Amino acid sequence: MNLTRKFLPTAAMVPAAGILFVASAIPVPAQTVVTEPVNGATVSSPFTLIMSASTCSSLPVSEVGYSLDSSTSTQAFAGQTMNGPVSTPAGPHTIHIKVWNDKGGVCVTDVAITVAAADSFSSIVPSNAASVSQIQVVGSWTQIHDGGTPGSSSGAMSIVSSPSLTGAGRLFNTVFSYYGGQRYSAQFGDDTTSTNFFYDTWVYVEGNANGFSNLEFDLNQTLSNGLTIVMGFQCDSWIGRWDAAVNAGSPTAFNDTWSHTAATCNIHNWAPNTWHHVQVWFSHDTSGWVTYHSVWFDGAEQALNTALFSGYLLGWGPALVTNFQIDGSSSGTTSAQVVLDHMIVYRW
Repeated sequence: MNLTRKFLPTAAMVPAAGILFVASAIPVPAQTVVTEPVNGATVSSPFTLIMSASTCSSLPVSEVGYSLDSSTSTQAFAGQTMNGPVSTPAGPHTIHIKVWNDKGGVCVTDVAITVAAADSFSSIVPSNAASVSQIQVVGSWTQIHDGGTPGSSSGAMSIVSSPSLTGAGRLFNTVFSYYGGQRYSAQFGDDTTSTNFFYDTWVYVEGNANGFSNLEFDLNQTLSNGLTIVMGFQCDSWIGRWDAAVNAGSPTAFNDTWSHTAATCNIHNWAPNTWHHVQVWFSHDTSGWVTYHSVWFDGAEQALNTALFSGYLLGWGPALVTNFQIDGSSSGTTSAQVVLDHMIVYRW
């Protein structure tokens, strides 16, 4: 993490106030309308499924229903509407919404959702919180070698349908030499007043994690007083801990470094070719003190409750920026293929 080289948003990249980047829903047949949940939503269980359909293949609908993921069990109901609760475990799911016409033909609409564990979402994020979903597909992603790491690195990004939870994951294909680190960044809005942030993303390591040792998940916010708050967080496999960003200097003479928390994390213990869920809750005051409340990995919470100074006067304009950084694990040349999907930031 090298703040002097962090992603600096330009005026051309700063959206107008109040504009949020959101992913569009999976296209659905015109005759089927799904009101809740919307594609890409994070919901609690049970959630309410609301849909209606009058025709399927131009013939009147006589029955509606749904199934979940790869289940062969379908719930079916007579009529043309559904409005009721659906219960399912925490994690990513696909709802297959089905309607049948009076000749037995079937039309299917798929909606991807994530069911959040109660303690990591619904009890923390208020219902009126603003959110930006599917940040992995916004068009403002950039990349650069992090000059705070030795050696060198290079990377390539692409949107992939597989592996993916939503049909549009972002693949980060990175090559490292001598422990180099590659930083990927995206601006996804501007908000100078929110003080609480809930970061939520899914991570997929293709093959194995032998080529890298750190994964960094950052949120940066510039306030109306000009102070940039760096809410940096990384899985540090060298010591097996989650690290939190700290400015050991002052806003103008800063010394950006890491504070090792008591929460454990080692990327080399993550199951490969598997989706893993990372969630972090941050809050801050207007003077630059950040409280790292908790981190969740695959639904398991580790409390942090650590307050650290992390304020910088960098001359940035109003912006909300996320950084995703991957650091190499060897003095030689290594590589990594990591995918992010269903990336959401809530703020209030």
